[in-house]
Amino acid sequence: MTSETAAQGDPVLRLSGITKRFGALVANDGISFDLARGEVIALLGENGAGKTTLMNILFGHYSADAGSVEVFGQTLPPGQPGAALKAGVGMVHQHFTLADNMSVMDNILLGTEPLWRLGLGRRAARARVAALSRDFGLEVDPDETIAALSVGERQRVEILKALYRDAKILILDEPTAVLTPQETNALFLTLRKAVALGLSVIFISHKLHEVMAISSRVLVLRHGRLAGSVVAAETDRQKLAELMVGAEITPPAPSKATPGAPLLVLDRVATEPQGQRPGLHDVSLSLRAGQITGLAGVSGNGQGALADLLSGLALPTEGSLEIVGERVTGWSPRAAIAAGIGRIPEDRHRTGTIADFTLTENAILETYAQAPASRRGWMDWRAARERAEDIIAQYDVRCPGPQTRIRLLSGGNMQKLILGRVLQGNPRVIIANQPVRGLDIGAVTYVQNQLIKARDAGAAVLLISEDLDEILTLSDVIHVISEGRLSRGFPRGTMKPADLGQWMAGQGFDHAA
Repeated sequence: MTSETAAQGDPVLRLSGITKRFGALVANDGISFDLARGEVIALLGENGAGKTTLMNILFGHYSADAGSVEVFGQTLPPGQPGAALKAGVGMVHQHFTLADNMSVMDNILLGTEPLWRLGLGRRAARARVAALSRDFGLEVDPDETIAALSVGERQRVEILKALYRDAKILILDEPTAVLTPQETNALFLTLRKAVALGLSVIFISHKLHEVMAISSRVLVLRHGRLAGSVVAAETDRQKLAELMVGAEITPPAPSKATPGAPLLVLDRVATEPQGQRPGLHDVSLSLRAGQITGLAGVSGNGQGALADLLSGLALPTEGSLEIVGERVTGWSPRAAIAAGIGRIPEDRHRTGTIADFTLTENAILETYAQAPASRRGWMDWRAARERAEDIIAQYDVRCPGPQTRIRLLSGGNMQKLILGRVLQGNPRVIIANQPVRGLDIGAVTYVQNQLIKARDAGAAVLLISEDLDEILTLSDVIHVISEGRLSRGFPRGTMKPADLGQWMAGQGFDHAA
């Protein structure tokens, strides 16, 4: 046991020699560590370093090939999530585990009582969920179905689901990936109160400033092995980043843009609402060649409606859409692809990939009917596989090979394949919706540099992100979206985070009106 752990009392959790293989891939290689009562450990590592696999072994989703897990001194039987839950282990998964056709309330209660008793004690359960929502800043309609929620709202339900079960050990796998800074701060305040009362937390995040803010110790995995353990107060972001990737990290520094002609123009466009999420209202936007246009906003305020419209998944009810000066009719996903629009979707699982398809099949999802994947109406699987291999190599997609089913990859590696699929097609307009969500610092830097490179090559890039630092760093011009309304454009360097925050809350729109 390390000295910093011992100082906080006996361990509530001990992992000893955990090893896990998937064929030739060694995901975890002899990993050992302890977690004390009232301690927050951050788990860092590149995509594919083995973080999620290790936590799935702890929670019982996977069985280790070697090693053991002890909770409060008792060895957990491998591969039994029920045993982990009973022992007081809760997990907020990086990949959603929600029933789309059920309500928020039913998803939270599911598994806490037999199905025939779900209707009993509902008033008390609702009151408790409401209190948790309020205290943690995780507001969501308990009667709404999961299918109607945004990605950010789904993540809130996942967190509420774990908190409802009174976990003594809480695993948080990228819990703030879709939360606003305000929601993240509220979550951290509550976690600190809970930790002071004895809750123990394993916090997995790629956001180094969050790791520094919430953890007492940081464990770093690299290629499935424990590369280091450091006290958070005795390190900094740069050192952690270098420990993660084993090399120095240089953040992107885009030069001043030289915008060209408008490639895509919206003129006073409106769209229908999407369930509880607003549609667009009187939106005008110009995406210019050689320019990155940033879109900031709180999750669920119309970003999805805008991305769907530009990708051909939705039609305007008012206004017009022009591409390279020509008004668009007969708009569809096929027409968008033909027009040279590349789409990096917000949700890599539901709309970015097909889980049971291989990497090769996913690499050609949008271009399977075109050369080189198609020749004279027949699939050329050798060419398709070569395309997948190129993406795997260029974007460092960590996987056993191109014939691997994509559901077996980590979320970050799925995202890398999607990015490669889009950027290798040299689109003239790129809709990048949360393009670095779930990526490690090395991959984030690479992807952001690729977007800058595409801009410098003449592409028009729309960057949709809930990370204000990313928006402020990469964008040549920034718009804010709130309740389906779009602000005017703010040139780079003219707005501070606090100013954008006011617009995100709708205050700037009211003042402008």
